[in-house]
Amino acid sequence: MSKQKLTKEERKLVNELFWHSFILENCYNYERQQALGFAIGMWPAIKRFYHTKEERAEALVRHMSIFNTTPHLVSAISGIAAVLEKEASENPEFDKSIINNVKVGLMGPLAGIGDSFFWGTVRIIASGIGISLAQQGSVLGAILFLLIFNVPHILIRYYGTVFGYRSGTSLMSSAKDSGVLQMLSKGATIVGLMVIGGMSASMVAMTTPFSITIGETAFKIQDYLDQIFPLLLPLLYTLAMFGLLKKGFKPTTILLITILVGILGAWLGIL
Repeated sequence: MSKQKLTKEERKLVNELFWHSFILENCYNYERQQALGFAIGMWPAIKRFYHTKEERAEALVRHMSIFNTTPHLVSAISGIAAVLEKEASENPEFDKSIINNVKVGLMGPLAGIGDSFFWGTVRIIASGIGISLAQQGSVLGAILFLLIFNVPHILIRYYGTVFGYRSGTSLMSSAKDSGVLQMLSKGATIVGLMVIGGMSASMVAMTTPFSITIGETAFKIQDYLDQIFPLLLPLLYTLAMFGLLKKGFKPTTILLITILVGILGAWLGIL
């Protein structure tokens, strides 16, 4: 972490970003997931760096792209995004697509780390201690559970904001006129596409029970598809939905199409 000291104004902004980061999941939805909460969490930076209604609206819309990560670590991304927004407000030639590319590139790795640490480790330890005391009738069970889980959470969330802002500031200081930002944007884009590809493979479930009978032998199409190209159907369906989005279809319309495809596929016996 850079040891650069924050100014009084920067520390005030970091504190505001920290408190606003708790809003992240208050507006969760299945279309853009945490995007609305993240956009609201970025308001202190947007309000500080942009001065017209149009500029602020553009920045808010920019942060409405799909976003999802472990809530406890989101403040690190907010800190970096705030520095990038500052650069975008001061430099007309700054490529604003870098902001979302960096967000997408960071949200996947941080989600993996955060979920493993908080949900898979800290929560288990806190629950074990809390439950053992609660079974003895001690109120300390509930109190210790909350403390063991939330003390590291609050500390990591706050210092994550500081780390993100300092890291972003250090990056911008060394990246100007060096092409580092373009390289970072390209790398973040690649990582983001890998995350989306992994999500498509793990979260889109589509198989077919369809089979062809020749003589007395039934050949299951899904078995042959898995041998040729595992998870081919989820990939094709994801690409088809992406194509509809590019053509201007609304997410709600695509959701209805997915429901109809599932119902018709099951009724016809092909899905």
